[in-house]
Amino acid sequence: MSGFASLRLALSAAILGALLCAPQALAQSAAAPAQTITLGPSGLPLPRFVSLKPARVNSRVGPGANYSVNWMYMKAGLPMEVIQEFDTWRRVRDADGSEGWINQSLLSGRRTAIVAPWQRGKGGRINLLNEPDKDAGVIAIIEPGVIGSIKKCDGQWCEMTFDGHTGWMAQSQVWGAYPGEKFKN
Repeated sequence: MSGFASLRLALSAAILGALLCAPQALAQSAAAPAQTITLGPSGLPLPRFVSLKPARVNSRVGPGANYSVNWMYMKAGLPMEVIQEFDTWRRVRDADGSEGWINQSLLSGRRTAIVAPWQRGKGGRINLLNEPDKDAGVIAIIEPGVIGSIKKCDGQWCEMTFDGHTGWMAQSQVWGAYPGEKFKN
């Protein structure tokens, strides 16, 4: 084995070891009620939500085009959580908890969310309301797993658009905004 190949192998093993140790720490920080926000090398907060730009995006096992593909996402606008940065690569987590590395050029700052992905296949439905109030009128009934665009969140409610219908949904019912997070898209 050449010196270059053994150096690449050692570097790959070191990166893989760091990646294998990181998920537990990240899962603990994601479960904390008060999200601690730190800035990544890009100057943007970590963790943060983004969405996929194109309809076909490869997620890789490491931060580079030479790493193998572990997932291919087939939906533009799919929300992803950026949990780590390395050069132009972002380590992301999807709503199901799968993680991988995606080049930043394939990610958008546009905020989207998935409605109650933890209730998929259980027959439940979530109301899209005409006001941010649990007693407000229903505009539409949304099935768990549907993706919508977030216009803004006030910490308890998110104003969202689904297929041309805009209304309000409890922030606790979406994956794509942190509990208590306030922002305008």
